[in-house]
Amino acid sequence: MSDNVVHVSTADFESTVLNSKEPVLVDFWAEWCGPCKMIAPALDELAVAYGGRAKIVKVNVDHERDLAVKYHVRSIPYLVVFKDGEKVGEQVGAVGKTQLAGLLDKALA
Repeated sequence: MSDNVVHVSTADFESTVLNSKEPVLVDFWAEWCGPCKMIAPALDELAVAYGGRAKIVKVNVDHERDLAVKYHVRSIPYLVVFKDGEKVGEQVGAVGKTQLAGLLDKALA
């Protein structure tokens, strides 16, 4: 796990994600999820590549059930991009680094 990827909880979701000045890619995941583990290295790389321009955060759906319910997480990995506190993009399921970068690029455009 990269030091650039932040784990957030219900307690700090609003301050870290919704009040962020930069776009935030939120990875709703779980430890038992194989596809979640598959995309973790790509998220680590993106956190470094987009450092200072966007944030990558992870929410463990097993520990943060309230957030999972609030954001209608039905399948994981579920990746959501927030900009200015609003959901501006989403991706369900494991995809490559290029597709994930595309979500961030749209939010930065």
